[in-house]
Amino acid sequence: MTARTLDAEVEAFLTGLARTASPATVSAYRRDLAALVAFLEAETIDDWSRLDAALLRRFLGSERMRGQAPRSLARRRAAISCLARHLVESGKLRHNPVPLVRAPRQPHHLPHPLDVDQLAHFLDTPHDDSPLARRDQAMLELFYSSGLRLAELAALDLGDLQPQRVQVVGKGGKPRQVPVGRRARQALDAWRAVRGQLAERDTPALFVGVRGARLGHRAIQKRLAELARTRGLAEHLHPHRLRHSFASHLLESSQDLRAVQELLGHADLATTQVYTRLDWQHLAASYDAAHPRARRCSDDGGEPS
Repeated sequence: MTARTLDAEVEAFLTGLARTASPATVSAYRRDLAALVAFLEAETIDDWSRLDAALLRRFLGSERMRGQAPRSLARRRAAISCLARHLVESGKLRHNPVPLVRAPRQPHHLPHPLDVDQLAHFLDTPHDDSPLARRDQAMLELFYSSGLRLAELAALDLGDLQPQRVQVVGKGGKPRQVPVGRRARQALDAWRAVRGQLAERDTPALFVGVRGARLGHRAIQKRLAELARTRGLAEHLHPHRLRHSFASHLLESSQDLRAVQELLGHADLATTQVYTRLDWQHLAASYDAAHPRARRCSDDGGEPS
């Protein structure tokens, strides 16, 4: 067996993965597994049957030494685990060794939503009413109104919009329907009224660029960053920031964690619970500022007045 055989098995796995996973996931896994194959080649290993826990620990350790962040290492581990399951099913590996390898410790980064009033002022900033400005406003409102991921918004077609909701395809190809608020519906109606001035004939994409084709992920990210600058938003803006804001603001108002889970398309409730920790921080700060028995003691060590 040769290194070419290693690559062939990876390609076979990725071909199957592409039937259910997003292109972004397939691309990320391709990079992760290419790093593994390069490591195996350097170790003169050309047979997948030799993949074991000790070898994986050495690989992940070498990746850490190369400066890979814990999140990247965790994704590499996940990609290898999926590949190993494929190899077991195809008889190329006796068992999946990945569960024997401890996952890298993840830093606890809480989402950083925008302030409600700050975001409202940003969204309400007047624009020049051009087709591109209407498109940008519709994207902003829909991100915040429905909590969409970047990939979900970019993949939307005209047919996915219904009077008060939109159907999206989330991670793993799982469809879900989410409501669209009044302001977002108004912005979408304004955009659709002029969309034909930009869109190529017969293109189904909801959001298109100046050349008429579907707007790509990077183009959407750049537009949001540019809008933040031109509208005077003091903080960096990216699509996931609007998703975080949607989830945090909705949870603060409704306290309905499972509803927020459904709206976000989270398979695991634990993923959504990060917003309860965020909400708790907000409540704790309010408590410390307002409760007479929570205030800091005076400098002389006595009780606060």
